[in-house]
Amino acid sequence: MLNDYWYIACESRELAHKPLAAIIMQKQIVLFRTANGKIGAIEDRCAHRNAPLSRGRIVSNCVECPYHGWQYGIDGKVRDIPAFPETDPIPSNLFIKSYRALEMDGYIWVCLSEKPTTEKPLPFPYLGEAGWTSFKMKTRFDGGVETCLENFLDCPHATFVHRLWFRTPTRKKITAIVSALTDGAVAEYIEEPRDNALVWWLLSKEKSQMKHTDRFIAPATSRVDYIFSDSRHYIITSSCTPIDDTTTEVYTVISFKYPVFGWFIRLFFAPLSRWIITQDVKMVKLQQTNINCFGKAVYKFIPQDLLMPYIMKWRQAIKTGTEPPEAGEKQEVEMRL
Repeated sequence: MLNDYWYIACESRELAHKPLAAIIMQKQIVLFRTANGKIGAIEDRCAHRNAPLSRGRIVSNCVECPYHGWQYGIDGKVRDIPAFPETDPIPSNLFIKSYRALEMDGYIWVCLSEKPTTEKPLPFPYLGEAGWTSFKMKTRFDGGVETCLENFLDCPHATFVHRLWFRTPTRKKITAIVSALTDGAVAEYIEEPRDNALVWWLLSKEKSQMKHTDRFIAPATSRVDYIFSDSRHYIITSSCTPIDDTTTEVYTVISFKYPVFGWFIRLFFAPLSRWIITQDVKMVKLQQTNINCFGKAVYKFIPQDLLMPYIMKWRQAIKTGTEPPEAGEKQEVEMRL
């Protein structure tokens, strides 16, 4: 049932005048733009001899196989066979699987199901809006979707993986409020410390108050908000596309509202963000490599693992068609950061 959701297959700029190979949930897909601007997403194999269509070319509104020149429309049906007599109709059983695809927010989105849960994907907040500055990142993680989501929404790891860059351990006791939502869950941190961290030294005023929330949006999106009392606002939204059970392509949009010169802030904020996410990539790879050595993941949970239980329960509910955690419940958790 996770197939019923929209996943990013590539950035719009990656899909130009040639077919493009993509993998979503182990499905090999070829993407292409037709002459009339439509997006095609079909199986990346010719029905004739299984050659990869992504190695072919685009001819008018079709993708052409590089082996024998069979051409396919966005519906997966064969439109032309060069060796076939022109007077004979192409047999109706000559087709391959096609998928729903659309373009939004500068990305090509694909749904593997014929009936998506929503007509359109979840938009990235404030992307392209006046007063906001944005930049994008694409990152391959050697870990599954659940592992990536927890990493993005887990505060305690930042004091060690991103020490001095993003957070420095103070062992200050704070309270986190975790709320179950109709589409996931959110955690809000009360009076979170931000001492001796390069990111906050650069991007916030020392005396400004900060509201920080981490939100999981089922099945594969994370959103982190930092809202300051001086009107600064930073949003980090990551959409996870599962390549397979232990590989995830993560598309991140960072949007921020800064009083003046947002373009100037982006000059150092963008490379700093890429460096920080590189640290996460290394840690997740270490984690997955060790899981592979032991054969399977065995987790122990403590109350301070705020959102991982919701991530796992929601995704399991979607997979099995059962009820997810009930919205409305709240809990307060004491933790040290």
